[in-house]
Amino acid sequence: MMHPASPRRSVVANAVYGVLNPIPFGFFVGALIFDATYAATGTILWARGAAWLVSLGLVFAVVPRLVNLTQVWITSRRISTPADRLDFWLNLVAIVVAVFNALVHTRDAYAIVPAGVWLSVLTVLPIAAGHVVIATRGGTQRETAHA
Repeated sequence: MMHPASPRRSVVANAVYGVLNPIPFGFFVGALIFDATYAATGTILWARGAAWLVSLGLVFAVVPRLVNLTQVWITSRRISTPADRLDFWLNLVAIVVAVFNALVHTRDAYAIVPAGVWLSVLTVLPIAAGHVVIATRGGTQRETAHA
């Protein structure tokens, strides 16, 4: 008796997600460092750099979130775990906060402190929490491709 094949996620989608997902986190952490440096030094270069990093993080956050949306809620919802869903929502919250952070960074350089620093913190924390949730999800195994 043959068992039906268990649903699997697309290898290409997993590869795209795996390559692009860490990039926005790096940009947002860099923006947090630049915001904190600007708050400490007052050198406008750091504020402009943070604005660019937030914007680039938002640009690079679009594709992995679309892949994650498709995998968690549409095509592979039967094999997605609660940790996957929580990671999706945490990343979505971080992106919404990052949009507000980008808007704050359009202000004059002297007007972005302390809001820019706090919004950068609120952007980084949910993404970091999502990574922790995915890394420590208990009782489930990561999907492996067995031929």
